[in-house]
Amino acid sequence: MLTSVLPKINVLKQPTSEAWIEQAIANLDIILLDHSHCERKAAGVALNFMFRYPSNTKMVRELTAIAREELEHFELVNQWLERRNIPLAPLPPPPYGAGLKAAARTNEPERFLDSLLVTGLIEARSHERLGLLATHCPEPELAKFYKGLMASEARHFGTYWVLADTYFDREIVSQRLDELAIVESELLENLHPEPRIHS
Repeated sequence: MLTSVLPKINVLKQPTSEAWIEQAIANLDIILLDHSHCERKAAGVALNFMFRYPSNTKMVRELTAIAREELEHFELVNQWLERRNIPLAPLPPPPYGAGLKAAARTNEPERFLDSLLVTGLIEARSHERLGLLATHCPEPELAKFYKGLMASEARHFGTYWVLADTYFDREIVSQRLDELAIVESELLENLHPEPRIHS
C-alpha cells in the first residue's frame, strides 16, 4: 500500500487518492507532458489577470514575478521532455480546470475574487501532487526535480490568497475559499481515466 504523508496546504478538503499516485507513477512520460502544459497555462493565467485588471498595482507586481517563474518551470519541464525524447504535443485536458472555472461567478467583483481563489486552489493541489511524485517516483533524479518545485507551488498559492485578502474582506475570502475548495475536491473524487497532474 502506498503512503502519502506529506505537508499539506490546509485549504484542500481531501487528499489525493492512492489510485492517482499509482496511475501517475505508471505513466510518468504523460505526466511530464501534462506538467509542461500546466506550467504554460499557469503563466498564461497570471498574464490574463494583468490584462483584465491592469490598474491593480500590487497584483500586477506579484503576478509578473509568478508569470516569469512559471515560464522558467515550463522550460525546465521541457528539458526533461527532451531528455526522454517526448515531443511537445497537445493533450486533451481533464475536466478539473473547466469544472473549477464553471464554479466561478461571472459578475464583477465576484469574478475577480473567485478567479484568484480558483487559481490558488490549483496551485495548492499542484503542490500536493508534485510532492507525491517526489515521494513515490522510482527515478531519483526526477523525484528530486519534483521536490524542488514544491515550494514554489505553495508560495504561489500564498500569493493568490494574499491578493484576495488585499482586495476583499477576509471573512468573505475565507467563506468563498471554503466553498470553492469543496468543489475542487469533488472534481477529483472519480479518477480521470487519462493520467494528468490534475486527473
